[in-house]
Amino acid sequence: MDEAVWDIGYLFASILFILGLKKLGHPRTAPTGNLYGALGMFVAVIVTIAQMDFEQNHTFIIIGMGLGIGGLIGYNMAVKVKMTGMPEMVALFNGFGGAASALVAASEVFRRIEDDNLPKDLELYVAWIAIGLSTLVGWMTLTGSLLAMMKLKGGVEIFGTWYRTPTWGPEWLNYVKGLFLIGIVGLIYMSIKDPGNEDYVIGIIALSCILGILFVLPIGGADMPVVVSLLNSLSGIAAAFTGFIIGNNVLIIAGSMVGAAGLILTNIMCKA
Repeated sequence: MDEAVWDIGYLFASILFILGLKKLGHPRTAPTGNLYGALGMFVAVIVTIAQMDFEQNHTFIIIGMGLGIGGLIGYNMAVKVKMTGMPEMVALFNGFGGAASALVAASEVFRRIEDDNLPKDLELYVAWIAIGLSTLVGWMTLTGSLLAMMKLKGGVEIFGTWYRTPTWGPEWLNYVKGLFLIGIVGLIYMSIKDPGNEDYVIGIIALSCILGILFVLPIGGADMPVVVSLLNSLSGIAAAFTGFIIGNNVLIIAGSMVGAAGLILTNIMCKA
């Protein structure tokens, strides 16, 4: 089928995202906006699956199982959660969004490492930078969101024992975070110079996970909604990077929208 048909499908999904975001601006229309957004994501998933080339039957089975299991888990969580627990669930979903983008970036980077015939031109380098940034933002969003969820709950229960989530942030911790960020940028640069080295990718993932924890660790529970809003923005940015990597227009559009809206909301909440 012509590629223009898929682009029209993605355009329709993007329009639903925009309409949904607009209706979320008022409590009366927010439920409708949420439905528009969900419908837009459904259309995007269907279009993505429809344009895939299923040469092997097990690929279709794996995708179907993933959609089914993920849908059941999401529905179960949404039904059981109380309104007072909604911020924790939003934080957790932000983390899942970041992790999804990071996993796609990881699969793409390992595919490129295995392909020895990739030309070392500008297009490859730009794509590799996008992969590194998606990895950074995605894994940082996951670990930061998990810690934010625990802080909103006041702690975490492990094997029947309740542990309170600490709030710890000495002044020198900012310098440590800066060093971690510089180290990640350095690893991204080295991965561009030596695309076949998997150790650089693993290093980026490890440092990004730690940076996400260090980012949220100094912030108290009362300010956690602001952090969740910022993490929501980061999950959108990670999705936009991933869309750029795999050439998916709807990921670029939806990710950019979520990123921009999250940053605006974070700024408004900080001023308030």
